[in-house]
Amino acid sequence: MRRRASLVLLALAVCCAAMAPTLRWYAFPRLAKIPPNQYQETVLEARPATLLNYSTLKAEKVEKITIIQTLKGNVEESKRIERDAGRDVVVWDALAYVTGPDGKMVSKIPERYIFDAHTQDPVNATGETVDGDPVRREGIEFKWPFLTEKRDYQYFDAQTRTSAPIHYKGTQTFRGLEVYYFEQTVPWTKVPMPKAMPVKGITPQVLADSGLTRWYTTKRMFWVEPVTGAPVNGEEIHREELRNAKALMGQDTITVFEGHVKMRGDYVDSIVEMVGSNRLMVMMLVSYMPWSLTVLALALLALAFWLEARSRRPAAPPAGSPPPGPVTAPV
Repeated sequence: MRRRASLVLLALAVCCAAMAPTLRWYAFPRLAKIPPNQYQETVLEARPATLLNYSTLKAEKVEKITIIQTLKGNVEESKRIERDAGRDVVVWDALAYVTGPDGKMVSKIPERYIFDAHTQDPVNATGETVDGDPVRREGIEFKWPFLTEKRDYQYFDAQTRTSAPIHYKGTQTFRGLEVYYFEQTVPWTKVPMPKAMPVKGITPQVLADSGLTRWYTTKRMFWVEPVTGAPVNGEEIHREELRNAKALMGQDTITVFEGHVKMRGDYVDSIVEMVGSNRLMVMMLVSYMPWSLTVLALALLALAFWLEARSRRPAAPPAGSPPPGPVTAPV
């Protein structure tokens, strides 16, 4: 009976030992993915800021500028692209909607971002756009991959429509979470005019015909929770200018927008809470369950060997039986 039990325990130990690496290296890459129907809204503010007043054509100090950034999963487009790509794809329809201190629209930049649901690598497909212009992304945007590494990544900048390295700068603690801090500086670059302008009658073509050009620079900062790859905080020191403006505005360079953009505190709190819960689910697949199964396999193996060793010992004589007599060799 003991030998049969030891064989059963040995089989269970082998099963647990096989499941541990299977969960980590086979199940995790397939189960951990971004859902195609995700919706997220984030509010960022620059307090104070400098903003161009289009009625006076002068840059003015304002109390705040608000940026409402939304990411909405487009399930129908995901399914369409998946049929050709042969893998799980997420399509995010994003919008950065900027308002001034009076709540009126300053600019709005729509994007369509298409990426692999598991790795977050870009999937270059028809419909990939920024402000209606077709683009071909390289590198990440909005989210880092699961199990983010301590290294530089290529990060796509929607204003310049180009990718450049975003640098890993160290590990920090943010709201009780261990996070990786990344930083990227985009140098002054000529960028397209937004298609939606805050003043009726002023279009990108009108501004281009006047000889105006739009230039932009930013210092981008992200605090990324490495297990989920989700940024829990983001900031930008952002600056935009109109150049070659002397004929129209009386001076060659006019500041359009300047400010230190930060995520609003209540949204930081909600994101940290959401990331904490998602982190637990990822850790179950990559660490907690594989290590638990490994320890369980070792315990079952030790118990199986112990039972096998006991089954091989001679049985003790029953209580009260006479001791064995002397053994004599035949003459």
